[in-house]
Amino acid sequence: MCEDLGFEKLLGEEGFFARLFARSPSGAGREPLYGPDLPVVLLTGGPGMGKARLLRAVRDGFATKVPVIYLDCGSPLYEDRAEPEPGARSAATEALVEAARRLSTWQGTGGSFAFPRLFTGLAMIATGVGDGSPSAVATEIERYEMLPQRQRFRGLGAGDFWRGVLGGTIQNLLATLSGQVLGPYSAAVSNALLGAIFDRLAPRGRAELERIYGAYPGAAGQPGDGLRNLAADFQAGGEDRELAESFLFRALREDLEAAYASPVGWLRRVGRPGLLLGHAESPLGERLLRAVLTDRRGGQRDRVVIVGTARRADGGVFLHGGLPQQQVVSPAEFRPADGGPPDWSRRTGAGADQAPLADGVLLLRMPLLTGDQLRRETQRRQQRAEPEGGANRRRIDAAVARLSGGRPHTVIRLAAAAAAFRMPADSNDRDILDAPLRLPGNGGLERPVADVLLEELILDQLPVRLPDVHRDQWLDLLTHLSVAHDEECANVLLRHHQSGRVHHLTAHQISQLLIDTGWPGCERHFIGDFGLRQLLVHRLYGLRPGGGAWYADHHLLRDHYAGRAAGEGAPVGGAFRTVTAHRMNHHLVSGGVDDVVGHLAATLPGRSEEWCAELLEIAQAPYPGGADARRERAQGLVTVDGPALRRSVDQLLHAVWLCEERTRPTGKETAGTLAKLLERLSIMDFDGAGELDKTATEWSGLAENEQPLLRCTCTGQLGRRR
Repeated sequence: MCEDLGFEKLLGEEGFFARLFARSPSGAGREPLYGPDLPVVLLTGGPGMGKARLLRAVRDGFATKVPVIYLDCGSPLYEDRAEPEPGARSAATEALVEAARRLSTWQGTGGSFAFPRLFTGLAMIATGVGDGSPSAVATEIERYEMLPQRQRFRGLGAGDFWRGVLGGTIQNLLATLSGQVLGPYSAAVSNALLGAIFDRLAPRGRAELERIYGAYPGAAGQPGDGLRNLAADFQAGGEDRELAESFLFRALREDLEAAYASPVGWLRRVGRPGLLLGHAESPLGERLLRAVLTDRRGGQRDRVVIVGTARRADGGVFLHGGLPQQQVVSPAEFRPADGGPPDWSRRTGAGADQAPLADGVLLLRMPLLTGDQLRRETQRRQQRAEPEGGANRRRIDAAVARLSGGRPHTVIRLAAAAAAFRMPADSNDRDILDAPLRLPGNGGLERPVADVLLEELILDQLPVRLPDVHRDQWLDLLTHLSVAHDEECANVLLRHHQSGRVHHLTAHQISQLLIDTGWPGCERHFIGDFGLRQLLVHRLYGLRPGGGAWYADHHLLRDHYAGRAAGEGAPVGGAFRTVTAHRMNHHLVSGGVDDVVGHLAATLPGRSEEWCAELLEIAQAPYPGGADARRERAQGLVTVDGPALRRSVDQLLHAVWLCEERTRPTGKETAGTLAKLLERLSIMDFDGAGELDKTATEWSGLAENEQPLLRCTCTGQLGRRR
C-alpha cells in the first residue's frame, strides 16, 4: 500500500510510534519511549516527502488502540467556525474543541474522556459573544455541553469533579438576568457564571480549578480571578489572546493527564494519547506548538504525544528565539535509516527555562525511498510485457530515481504515470514528465504528470509567509528561476519578469521562502532541488512555442554577463569562478555552442587545470527540448570543421555536457568516450597537455559510476541506484 511506502519501520509492531504510544498497532504493550518529559516530535521534510501521509498512517494504525486525534491546522474549517463569534472563538479554540469532541466519544480501551478543565475556560470566554446577553452566552456555552462529563461510563470519574449536571444550571441562572441591560464585558454575567461553576464543584473539582486557573498570570492563586483574566486576555486579542489560547491547550492536556492518572484511569487506560497536527507550519499549528513547548520548558508535564509537521529543515524559525542562523543549535534528530531513535533529554541547570523552544523538540527526518523501495513501486505498476528484456523498465526506474531523488510522493506519481509509458530511444529523463496520469475522482480525465506534480508540490503548498499579492505569480517566477545559479543571476531574471508590477520579490526573499517551504538549497543552483528544477525547466521550455521562453531567459543572462565581462573577476559568493564561465554557460544552452567551443579551444594551452574547472562549470547546464545529438557529436559522428584541437574540444564539451546534465544514463560508453578524448588531448602539442592524462582517469571513473564530474549538493545525491 502506498500509505505505508517507506514508513514500514516507523509503523511496525516494534517501530518508533509503537514505542512512542507505548502500544503497538496490534494492541500489545510496548516499553514507552521517553518520558515523563516528552519531546514534541516534528516530521521534517519539504513538499512530497510524505508528512501528511505518515500522519494519516499513524492515525489509521493506532487510533483503535490508543486515543489518537488528527487535526489539519491548515484547514480553513476552524477559522470558518470562529467567524460568527470572533469575540468568543478563535481558530485555536475551535481546534481544541474539535479534539475534545472526538475524544469525548472515543470507543477504545478505558472509554471516552471528560474535559471539565477545558470546559470551564471555554465557558468563561463565551462571555465575549456579540451582544453579551445572558441568553447569547448560554447559547454559546451549549456548544460545549458534551465536554465536562464522559459520554460512556458516566459514573466513572465524573462525579469527582462536579456534584451534578452543569449545563442546565448555568442556562437557568443566566436566564434570570435576561431583563438586565448588560454590556459585552458584563461583570454580572461573569460573576453569575463563576458562581454557577463553583457551586456545582465537588471538593476535588474545586481543588483542580484552584490549581490550574489560580496559576493563570495575575490570578495570585485565585481561580475566579484567573478565569476573569483569561476571558479579558482573550478579548484583548494579539499576544494576550495567544496567552489565553495557550492556557486552554494546557487545560485540555491536563484533562487527558487526569484521565490516565486517576485510580480508575490507571486500571483501565493503556498507552499514551496522541495529538497529530497536520500542516503545523501554519499560523494555527505554530501557536499550538509554541504553547506546548513553552509549557514543557516551564516544567509542565503530561503524557500527551504531540506529533506535528515542519517544512523547514531546522523545524521552524520560531523554535530558535530569533538567533542568527549561524548561532542556531539544531534540535535533536532521528533519521530512520540510521537505526533506532536517539536518546533525548531536555537540558537542565541554569538558564534551562530560557532555552530556545527547539530544546523540547525531536526532529524526525522524513525518509527518502531507498533504491529497492523505488524499484518495487515502479515495477508493481508496470502494465505490459518487456520483450526487450526489461530495458524500458530499467530506463524508467532510472528516470524516476533521478527526477524524484527518492521523494516519496514524486515516486508514486511518476511510477503511476509510467505504468504504460515507453521511453523514447536515447531519451532524456524529462520525457517521462509528459506521460499522462489519471487521478481518482477526476472524471477519468488524464493530465501530464508534470502538471499534476507542479500543482501538488508548488501551487498546493505555497510558502506560508508568501504575501498574497505574489501568489498568482509564484509558479511563473520559480519557472524562470529554474535557469538561475545564484542570487545575482536570479535577480536579473526577477527584475525582468516583475517589471510593471508594483510589488517585487528579491532573490534573497524567494530563497528564504523556498527554505521555509522545505526545499533544499544548492551552492550551484538557485532552485536547489534537482527534481523540482527539472519540472520547472520542462515547464519553461513549453511556455512558448519552440522553447521561446527558455531561449529568452538564457539570452537575457548571457547578455548580462557579457556586459560584465569587461570587468572580469570572481563574482563574490557566486556559483562560477569567473564571469566569462557564467556567460558561456548560458550561451551554450541558447544556441552558442560553436562560440563556446571556440573560446575553450583558444584558452586551453598553458592552463589545463583551470581550463578543466571552467569546462565543468560551463557544461553543468540543462539541455533544451527537441532532438539531442550530443552523444553522436561526442563520438565524432557529426562533422565539425576546424583543426584537430578544436574538433577534439568540441567532442569533449558534448561528452562532459552529457555527464553533467544528469538526466540520462552515462555508464561505460560515455566514460570510455571521455577517457579517449582526454587522452587524445594529452598527447597534443601544447603547454600542459600531459596534465590531462590524470584528468582522463578521474573523470572516466566518475562517469562510469554515474557520478557527477563537478559535484554540488543537489547532483551529488544522484549516484547510480542498482
